[in-house]
Amino acid sequence: MLRSPFAEDPGLASDVFVTLGTLAEERGTDSAGLALLGDWPGLGGPGTGGASCRVVKGRGRFSGIWRPEFLPELDRAPVALGHTRWATQGSPAEADNASPMVVPGTAAAFPATGGPSAGVVATHNGDIDAAGLRARFAPPPASGTTDSEPVFQLLAGCRTPSDVTGVLEALVGRVALAWVDRDRPTQVHLARGALSPLTVAVDTDQNIYWASNPRWFREAERHTRVRFATAVMLREGTYLKVGMESRPGRRDLPEVLATATFVPTARDTDMDPRVWTGFTRSDADSDRVGLLHRVVEREGGTGGLLTVA
Repeated sequence: MLRSPFAEDPGLASDVFVTLGTLAEERGTDSAGLALLGDWPGLGGPGTGGASCRVVKGRGRFSGIWRPEFLPELDRAPVALGHTRWATQGSPAEADNASPMVVPGTAAAFPATGGPSAGVVATHNGDIDAAGLRARFAPPPASGTTDSEPVFQLLAGCRTPSDVTGVLEALVGRVALAWVDRDRPTQVHLARGALSPLTVAVDTDQNIYWASNPRWFREAERHTRVRFATAVMLREGTYLKVGMESRPGRRDLPEVLATATFVPTARDTDMDPRVWTGFTRSDADSDRVGLLHRVVEREGGTGGLLTVA
């Protein structure tokens, strides 16, 4: 969630955030977490040169790690990231493998664009060829054993949309990402690569949200007092930066700050109906029609065809 500074009742958007986290359990219950970011006071310990950030995560369901006592901080946070995990790479028992992940800044992946940032806080839904990515870019040693962390290490070194899409085009596998640069805590980066779904919604107070399943926003309208002006599934190969520009003495509404497209790549073994777990048939069919990723064939794969058990 990216909070509008003009919303009269911050608790409404917070209710949606918690609702989305609970609904997301249908896509993973191995571990879950949340991160609250911003320059506002009361968000936990000091940052590393960037925004304050409080991260809470643990094994099991989102509803198991969520506590009502987090609400005062959530209501103040300009940005909140939530995640539920189905462990495909990396043990669910290791805390470093749970998300959201806090990844420190590194030397820029594209050195001509500048030095390291304060790092990123990020989430990833999907499963990628991490070995191939490490071989191509040689990121620093990782803290955990997931395929997500090397992606975040590379994104922490990006400065421009073309830097970002250069990393995104190098990913092979299922991928949907949300991340925040800690030195720009009111701007959120969203990207959908191959297959893994990503929906972006805006409510009538101009708060911006993102989640895997468009149905969850319809559910949130039934269970909260929030109404959504729009909810759109991103097409594969879409990168968005949303947020507020930093202008002295001004508070702006969240808006789209940058867009770019790229060509995503999936393995033929990634083509699986479980990509649309929890989707209505209508939403899943609509998304399938627009798929445009390239397919890399692997031994034992399906040639890019969907398989039904």
